[in-house]
Amino acid sequence: MAAEARGASAVDVRFPAGGTVPVEVVLDQLGGELQGGGRGELQVGDERVREFLAAFGRRLLRPALARRHPELGSLGFFLRPSELARTVEGLGGKHVRVPRGLVFHVPPANVDTVFVYSWALSALMGNRNVVRLSHRSGTVAETILETLHEALADADPAIAATQRVISYGRSDTVTAALSAACDLRVVWGGDGAVREIRRHPLAPHARDLTFPDRSSFAVVRAAAWLCAPRAARVTVAEGFVNDTYWFDQAACSSPRTVFWVGSEGDYDAARADFTDHVARVVTVRGWGVDAAMAVEKRVSTYGLAADGLAESVEFRGNALAVVRLSAAAAAPRRWLGAGTFAHARLGALAELVPLVERRDQTMTHFGFGQAELEELARGLAGRGVDRMVPVGSALSFHRVWDGVDLPAEFTRLVTVIR
Repeated sequence: MAAEARGASAVDVRFPAGGTVPVEVVLDQLGGELQGGGRGELQVGDERVREFLAAFGRRLLRPALARRHPELGSLGFFLRPSELARTVEGLGGKHVRVPRGLVFHVPPANVDTVFVYSWALSALMGNRNVVRLSHRSGTVAETILETLHEALADADPAIAATQRVISYGRSDTVTAALSAACDLRVVWGGDGAVREIRRHPLAPHARDLTFPDRSSFAVVRAAAWLCAPRAARVTVAEGFVNDTYWFDQAACSSPRTVFWVGSEGDYDAARADFTDHVARVVTVRGWGVDAAMAVEKRVSTYGLAADGLAESVEFRGNALAVVRLSAAAAAPRRWLGAGTFAHARLGALAELVPLVERRDQTMTHFGFGQAELEELARGLAGRGVDRMVPVGSALSFHRVWDGVDLPAEFTRLVTVIR
């Protein structure tokens, strides 16, 4: 019975590499005192963590690696010293900020870089962290782990003592132990995954920070697209492809619908030209989908047509599918397959307001001014849309995500009055 219990609680320690151990060992290690010169516990903005993250980021920016995995280049840019300093400096105020404690991160399996952003910001805030990395994670996650170990070789011992990346299968025993021990639990993933993790109680003082199912869309002023120089349209098309194809359009911030604001004539002309530009970028970059995904896309898109939600469906090979919606209100939130885009027309930007749902996260845009976007944000009044960013920036991570200031959530405030 004891052997069975140990097996049920076993985890693979991926960083720092430590083999297979019971989860209790991981928690004991993370709860230990730091050694080395009496520098004490990690603090918010701790120099030891900054140096490690910056060294890790520099390695991600190596040209060969960034070319092979462009998303790692974006991650390395996020971890440059100036950005880390800005994050810490942005936490000013009258209170004393201290780390929250032990943070348990449960990232999604379909976007390999999310766990790094979540963990890095938490570590920068001085927390001890344990990240559950799915066994289903891909080559990008493996590359990240290899690079973390490279940076660890020159890091202060405090990093190895306070940070863990682990993997384990479906184990209520392990999840329950980590949940009971943590001060903050950060869950990224589908609604079902969030509900599953929430079955495991937290300590009375602890709290959850959840990032469940979200959907995103793009909005383009048709006349602005038609008037833009060809070079600008190429740049926007390249940005749109980056927003959508890097993670097979499965990232929560990748647009699935493109709303065009303008007249019917401008809409038809702009949509056709936009599709031509996107198709060329996809072809040049060699993006493609396998046979199973091609079938999935056809089933999904023809299903929309059968339900009366689509006026037309067009395929540009297997990599690009274009759906013209019968009405803007028919915009799909579910994933239809990599490289599948629904298009709809709006007469004015304000017509988005009744269409937006709480699950809508990112609105990428082209052709609108700052004042128009701010007016839309006020009009939405929290109905949905937490980010409005230019086309090409959908996947650019920011300290404020889903309307949550992550560094602030990763800290506690101490009131000091004399």
